[in-house]
Amino acid sequence: MGFVTRSEARLRRKQRVRKKIRGTAGKPRLCVFRSGRHIYAEIIDDTSAHTLVEASSISGNMRQEIGNRGGNKEGAALVGASIAERALEKGIKKVVFDRNGFLYHGRVKALSEAAREKGLEF
Repeated sequence: MGFVTRSEARLRRKQRVRKKIRGTAGKPRLCVFRSGRHIYAEIIDDTSAHTLVEASSISGNMRQEIGNRGGNKEGAALVGASIAERALEKGIKKVVFDRNGFLYHGRVKALSEAAREKGLEF
């Protein structure tokens, strides 16, 4: 029995969470991924396996707005606001939040709170 690395622990948490969460056409899944420098968010319909909306700290217009703040809470909040605006344009109001095994803290929390403030319900 060896030790469990941080990434292995996150993947175990991810599997545990994903057993219970499914995105449907009426209520798609808002999936968040964070790396050391950037943060990414997608709204996914799992029944048809399609990404409906995406936003990240490296996408074209966001990169100019965020600059090199993609790895902090300010950048995460801007990405959360952006994905909420794009979702509302496509008529998506309710989503299921998938933190993807990451703890609901820091950048993940900032992204979700900014999305809620812009009008997404989850």
